[in-house]
Parts: sequence; structure tokens; C-alpha cells
Amino acid sequence: MKLTEFVVSDAILPELVADSKESAIRQMVASLKQCGKINESDEEAIVSAISKREELGSTGIGRGVAVPHTKHPSVESIISTVALCHNGLDFDSLDGEDVYILFLLISPPDRPGDHLRGLETITRYLKKDDFCSFLKQARTKAQVMDLLQEADDNLV
Repeated sequence: MKLTEFVVSDAILPELVADSKESAIRQMVASLKQCGKINESDEEAIVSAISKREELGSTGIGRGVAVPHTKHPSVESIISTVALCHNGLDFDSLDGEDVYILFLLISPPDRPGDHLRGLETITRYLKKDDFCSFLKQARTKAQVMDLLQEADDNLV
């Protein structure tokens, strides 16, 4: 599975300004709604589902990265967006550090394999220091997509 297969390019937020975990999640879900990938009527339920997942344990996995995610019946296939918070965001990360890169993932409940593959793909890329370093420097949707495409092309 490649990032460019499920990251919605028009929903990318290259200059996220958020003062809380909830604000960041709300803005990312709203960006998917604005692109027509989720219905307005489902927006609040998706935010709530992601927040409930966060209560189980932070998806701030460390090294400046968070991967909030949920399964929701309103989506027909796996979708994701990326947000870059250049000032850093307290996301209750496992290492106690601020988050700068966020990947939000939503998948249909009846496709658990896709959900796991999506999470695995995201985390595999985010373990690469060069990838994270370049991503943190991106300032436009196009720059983010170029980096995702380059990472996909170099997938071994």
C-alpha cells in the first residue's frame, strides 16, 4: 500500500495552527469534509470516534509524529490527510514531545486489513528521519504530495 493511494491531496493542511489535540483533529476532519470525502452529517461522529480512540492512549507515537485514526461506516474506502504544525502541538505523545507531523486515517469498519495496512504504511514512512525532516520543511500541499510520491517511488 502506498501513501499516495489514500492520502487526499486537497485535504492536506501544510500550515496547521492548533492549540489543542481536539482542535487539530477537528481541522483535519473538516478538511476531508471540505473535499467531499466525508459528509457534513458525519463530521461530528468521526471527530468523536477519533477522540474516543485517543482516550485509549495517545496516537502521538513520538519523534514529533501523531497518527490519529478511526474506523467509521461513512467512508467506503481508506482515506487520510496530513497536517504540519510548524510551531509544535502538545498531543500527549508517548515521549512527551510536541507533534509537528500528523497523519489522520479513517477506514470502513468492514475493512480492518486496510486499516492496519494504512497504519503500517504511515508508520513505516515516519520511521525514516529524512522523510520526517523534509516533511517538516514543506509549506504547500504540492510539496507534501511531492514528498509522499517520492517516498512511494523509493519504497523497497
